[in-house]
Amino acid sequence: MVVVGTWNLENLYRPGGEYGPRDMAAYEAKLKALSGTIAQVGPDVLGVEEVGDPAALDDLVALLDGEWHVALSGHPDARGIRVGVVSRLPLTVLHDVSAFSPPLAAIQADDTGATSAQTSRGVLAVRAEPAPGAALDVVVCHLKSKLLSFPGKRFQPRDEGERARFGAYALYRRSAEAVTVRGLADRLLDGHGRTRNVVVLGDLNDEPQAATTQILLGPPGSEIGTVGERRPDSGDGSRLWNLAPLIPEAERYSRVYHDRRELIDHILVSRALLDRVESVRSVVAHGLPSVGDQPTARRDAADSDHAPVVATLSL
Repeated sequence: MVVVGTWNLENLYRPGGEYGPRDMAAYEAKLKALSGTIAQVGPDVLGVEEVGDPAALDDLVALLDGEWHVALSGHPDARGIRVGVVSRLPLTVLHDVSAFSPPLAAIQADDTGATSAQTSRGVLAVRAEPAPGAALDVVVCHLKSKLLSFPGKRFQPRDEGERARFGAYALYRRSAEAVTVRGLADRLLDGHGRTRNVVVLGDLNDEPQAATTQILLGPPGSEIGTVGERRPDSGDGSRLWNLAPLIPEAERYSRVYHDRRELIDHILVSRALLDRVESVRSVVAHGLPSVGDQPTARRDAADSDHAPVVATLSL
């Protein structure tokens, strides 16, 4: 069995900076809570998001039992946060992507007309080998947040026109990033999804039926819960299956936003892995706080505002 998962660690920085905990006590409390949850989940391969300081991830891994391997994207965002992988299995980095998949053009980024052709955070692909000759390719991503920010480091718009425009800019970016992740998955699958073990993990910042999430699935049809789910067809070589419907309904969320539960952290698998899924869960038993629109309000929080989402595969 191999346990794979994804977890947004929420602003993992060492203390003293602009975004991390204000003091060592808060930092150590957070590391203790995070390491305790990882020990509870018992992942073999864990995709992580919001690693703001690589040294802080080293501090976290040092608290875990056994030998662990770490791979990090070299493409952080403006705040320094990036994606990575923490694994009990040795890792080989396959790709670390930040440019939009060609021929996708640059998107408008703000009211000045500035454009961008880069993902806000790098998309990392690694390979692990759970058993001799059994490769497992894992993509980790963190798509653009729905949380809007405005010029001058504001989190409130001057008017509703500005809110609408910046909402559109964020959606442009999240869509382009989804296309880029899908392009990377295409490279790994190469039409051989029936035999290649590929997993896409990450904070997609949107729910299963959102258009940006749906982009990642590839050829339509055969989603879990439909009549075509287990019926082989020509799209299986390129298709990905979102495992969200397999999460028990009571825990089918990974964040609470303004008191509303939402599932924005996802695991998608290739056809080769679909029949090997033993269980999927969101680890919400310890409870999740309701978060709002001020990202600095939780800088001293002693845990993450996201739940880990994990799947057990019979590999």
